[in-house]
Amino acid sequence: MQKQNYHLEPQAPPLEDYLRLRHEAGLSPFTPQAATIGLKGTFFGVRVVCDGEIVGMGRIIGDGGCFFQVTDIAVQPAHQGKGLGKKIMAALVAHLKAHAPESAYVSLIADVPANRLYAQFGFEETAPRSLGMAMKIVR
Repeated sequence: MQKQNYHLEPQAPPLEDYLRLRHEAGLSPFTPQAATIGLKGTFFGVRVVCDGEIVGMGRIIGDGGCFFQVTDIAVQPAHQGKGLGKKIMAALVAHLKAHAPESAYVSLIADVPANRLYAQFGFEETAPRSLGMAMKIVR
């Protein structure tokens, strides 16, 4: 079996790859219109490339000063279990530590069991002091 060569690029994926990776990784879908707008709000992003194909991604969004959110951590199922999620998170956290102001609040919504990955990077559950809440716009 041939060893796969992965490398991280400090850039969010283009729209088509973003939508594809979200689908393949089982994340909730977005319309192309919403994703086009959303990708413009990327504070920092990384993508994992293998043999010219984008197989993983992660982004940080936020206001650039007070609040940041880690989002869109996704790896194609065929490439999961190879430490790519950990590499994505390491790159995102390193960027935050280098560029986010001191006192910035960084949050994320963790699906189980991915919460164990995020805990390795210093993220802690906020309950019972606070609970994550969400609302999805449906027309």
